[in-house]
Amino acid sequence: MTVRILPMPETDAPTDPDGGLGALSTDRGNLPLDSVDVHASITGLAAGVEVVQGFRNPFDVPLEATYIFPLPDRAAVTALRMEADDRVIEGALKERGQARQDYSAAIAAGKRAALAEEDRPDVFTMQVGNILPGERVTIRLALTQPLPHESASTATFRFPLVVAPRYIPGAPLDDAAAGAGVAEDTEAVPDASRISPPVLLPGFPNPVRLAISADIDPSGLPLTEIHSALHVVTEETDGDRTTVRLRPGERLDRDFILRLGFAPQESAALSLVPDENGDEGTFSLTVLPSGDARPRPRDVVLILDRSGSMHGWKMVAARRAAARIVDTLRDEDRFAVLSFDTVVERPRDLGSGLAPGTDRNRFRAVEHLAALDARGGTEMLTPLDEACRLVAGSESDRVVVLITDGQVGNEDQILAHLAPRLQGVRVHTVGIDRAVNAGFLNRLAAIGQGRCELVESEDRLDEAMDQIHHRIGAPVATGLSLRAEGLEIVPDSVAPARLGALFPGVPLVIAGRFRGAPTGSVTVQGTASDGTAWRQQAPGTLARNPAATAIWARAHLRDLEDRYTIGGPPELEQRIVETSLRFGVLCRFTAFVAVDSRVVTDSSAPHQVVQPVEVPDGWAAPAPSYGAASPLMAPPPAQPAGGPPPPTFAPPAPSAPSGPPRPPLSSQPPAPSAARSRPMDFTDPTDDLDVPDFLLTDPPRTPRARRGSTPGGPPPTSDLSAFKRELAQQLEAMRNTPDDLARRITCLLQDVLPDLTSVIDRMRPLLAPGTEPLRTLEALRDDLIHISPTSEAQLVDGLWSRTLQTLGEFTGEPAQPPTRRPFWKRTT
Repeated sequence: MTVRILPMPETDAPTDPDGGLGALSTDRGNLPLDSVDVHASITGLAAGVEVVQGFRNPFDVPLEATYIFPLPDRAAVTALRMEADDRVIEGALKERGQARQDYSAAIAAGKRAALAEEDRPDVFTMQVGNILPGERVTIRLALTQPLPHESASTATFRFPLVVAPRYIPGAPLDDAAAGAGVAEDTEAVPDASRISPPVLLPGFPNPVRLAISADIDPSGLPLTEIHSALHVVTEETDGDRTTVRLRPGERLDRDFILRLGFAPQESAALSLVPDENGDEGTFSLTVLPSGDARPRPRDVVLILDRSGSMHGWKMVAARRAAARIVDTLRDEDRFAVLSFDTVVERPRDLGSGLAPGTDRNRFRAVEHLAALDARGGTEMLTPLDEACRLVAGSESDRVVVLITDGQVGNEDQILAHLAPRLQGVRVHTVGIDRAVNAGFLNRLAAIGQGRCELVESEDRLDEAMDQIHHRIGAPVATGLSLRAEGLEIVPDSVAPARLGALFPGVPLVIAGRFRGAPTGSVTVQGTASDGTAWRQQAPGTLARNPAATAIWARAHLRDLEDRYTIGGPPELEQRIVETSLRFGVLCRFTAFVAVDSRVVTDSSAPHQVVQPVEVPDGWAAPAPSYGAASPLMAPPPAQPAGGPPPPTFAPPAPSAPSGPPRPPLSSQPPAPSAARSRPMDFTDPTDDLDVPDFLLTDPPRTPRARRGSTPGGPPPTSDLSAFKRELAQQLEAMRNTPDDLARRITCLLQDVLPDLTSVIDRMRPLLAPGTEPLRTLEALRDDLIHISPTSEAQLVDGLWSRTLQTLGEFTGEPAQPPTRRPFWKRTT
């Protein structure tokens, strides 16, 4: 039996300290997780962290506890240990399907077991089974993480403590739930039930004892200050080492953030860390550009999240941040402002395209921003797609800035759709929340070759805006690449895979693997803002940093997983698993499992409880909800007649929007749907979308008809059979093209693109503009035009998969996409 702890309606009755989860209350308490201890050892710009989770069984039957919890998105999880009944069981890292099988077999056999899985870069699931009545089981996780630079003189240790509710778009699936969470799995988020823990009622007595401490050793760096952003801490100093401790009694409802101030360092530094066997090693290169870049005209699209989760101080901070960005625009810049929830709105009188950055237009934009309130759901894909369309083909610097808390569940869908469209576009993300979705915002900024800035309070906003101003300005250098002298870099090992651009005062950290002796130098080279060559060289320095390899492996695995997400070849799956197991770092395709050899129960199924989590600090109290949307989101506009009853959310709906709603992006009238409680002003973000097969559940589901399309294909008056035969030949050629980057680029540019362009030109007289399938083929052609012989593998992989799917749908031929198993439902 599975017991799910769901939010209940608020009442006017006073809080009962013994209430809230009444049916589960026992003499020993009512929740399995009773403590979380976090201890960090910060040395220089890296931290080793031990996370200790204490589970206790308050019931009279054996218990299986499930806890959905966050970890830093850049952290490498390198070990798991289970302690129970004076026994210590070391966890083993295995392929995820094998680990699940081992765990299930152990539980069925009556043995204690623990399983740790990654569902997002910063969301994990812990299962601890066969905890005996009254028994306590301790789980220890070992992590290694870098301290990201926010500027040349500031590094941050951020440790998340709660998984905030995320908006789940898409129609619910009929399959069995993928996880134990409260949200329904949908077409857009097939693993929504794995990232949606139940939420505690407001006023519930503190169910979890929290302890956090950090030992800080600057390791020769000139440490100038230590600042705790959201918690009260105490400090103890012993020589060069400082210990910071969290005040007792705090709840797991917001990120723990320490900012460390350092005196600015040298412009470039290269550390070389050889492996124990000496055959290979890990390098870490830090580049700090100096000086200002020459301003160039920019096309800037500012996207502001005004969804229900942004209410309160977050909406105020987001409006201020957006207005500050608008104020930095110059007359020679062009810009657009898109505010979104379930619909997208623009400032009045600025038109549907990019407007000049004049005083009048900036005033109109700020006026629009000042009137925004939080409401509705977080339909993020549509405004991001619109932003890419607005800046497509521009000769100016193309910049997209997203201001949001990032609380969406369809991260993979968004990244898969956007990656082919971001060639030449820089995407900067500004995350505003005290429990921000940093994993998604960092991934989006990395794919967009931009930067991510996190803002946890209004006090932090002014400081952060200084950094944001530099990052949306002209970069010091673009088109970056590495050149090694006397050092052999292992091919395809550099992380991040996309080096992006260098911005004034913003350090860039690059890691990778090398072979042979730890000697030589590495040069970063690119093009300066004035068009001249730019380069910076760093000689190697031998270092003994055991954390370096794990930190690199985590970053490299994240790059490989993102490449897989946007349509990389199926061989990537095996490479990801092998890399994870070789370096002992957890990823989405592997899992840690610990199994006790002792049988402790009679093999009957244990009582199952999903650990509820705190309401994130600064969020509205939960209210009853229905459907897939988060219970903490504000209500979207009314559902069309015939649909399900609209959910009741908090906070209440704000006043009417400040301007008329934007017309739908689709030229076809939207069809009503009973699957979601949201307006039909736009086409569904999952329609016309290149979603990799691994985002679909097994067995494959029948695709939904596109809204506005004619059932059965194109209009009967148009004979497209000849065009279908032509493109079917190109589809066959693609199937027979080897999995090689250069050959794929050649096939797309020299074979597919010319034929596709010709077909489109000859189809236009037969079909009305903007109708299917002409619109889909034109969109594909427009994206193929932007690739070149030097395009990166991620871009080409995404366009390759999308081309296969689009041509397959048009011709009626199977696209033969690679067969992928969803990593959240893996079995051996």
